[in-house]
Amino acid sequence: MVVDVYMQSTVGWGQVGLNPQLLRVVQQLGYSSPTAVQAETIPAILAGRDVIGSARTGSGKTAAFLLPILQNLLSRPPYPGTHVLVLSPTRELAVQTESMLQGLARGTRVRGFVVYGGVSLQAQRRALRGRIEIIVATPGRLLDHIRRGTIDLRDLDVLVLDEADRMLDMGFLPDVKQIISILPKRRQTLLFSATIPREVERLAREIMHDPVRFSVGRQDQPPETIRHTVYQVPDHLKSKLLTELIRHPEMKSVLVFTRTKWRADKLADELGQVGLKVGLIHGGKT
Repeated sequence: MVVDVYMQSTVGWGQVGLNPQLLRVVQQLGYSSPTAVQAETIPAILAGRDVIGSARTGSGKTAAFLLPILQNLLSRPPYPGTHVLVLSPTRELAVQTESMLQGLARGTRVRGFVVYGGVSLQAQRRALRGRIEIIVATPGRLLDHIRRGTIDLRDLDVLVLDEADRMLDMGFLPDVKQIISILPKRRQTLLFSATIPREVERLAREIMHDPVRFSVGRQDQPPETIRHTVYQVPDHLKSKLLTELIRHPEMKSVLVFTRTKWRADKLADELGQVGLKVGLIHGGKT
């Protein structure tokens, strides 16, 4: 089944099946009403269905899978083991997901932990000795822990593949398949992706059982939380205009993309000369 829905929802939190404890949590966090992806997917996840959600960043998809996962964990007696794995393509997304988990799970017995590369394995190993029911991880570092025996996924009940298209674009498909090969066959699998290219569709067919599909909004439109403006300006005035835009009081931090590495170097130098603090990232940097 495929359901197409728009970004906004007319459904209230009381209609998606959350228990009173989690309803209080979303109200305390200021979530006035569920987004479309939350209204559609939460009941399906609560019912134990496999779900494929085509949803962009900014659609509320993270809470869409964390809330029903938390409710299902809280609805049964606690028992040892890691029961939920959320795979994320990047460290930044993994940290954001775990941060949201901490906010939603505050005041409950559910504990989560985030695992990613670039930090000490030993520190992560020590933290993993405690009771961790939900692990949010990047594929490479998760495999490091699995090989060392510091993460045991034999009791896993739910697998979430977040931003699956990015995960495959970044070359993680072999790692993802290796991880899935050691998971219990009987589990709930949730896949969220901004787009559903053939590679993602093929993976879904291999690892999911009769999934319900939700497509949230048109994929050729930007999220409503992003404002787009086009400035038509001669090349020699671009840096001056950009400087004025960056210095606007509303601009706390700014991400600027350029077409070439040479242009990135030149622009970083120009912005630095007018007193702006600039970080430079491109393929020629070490």
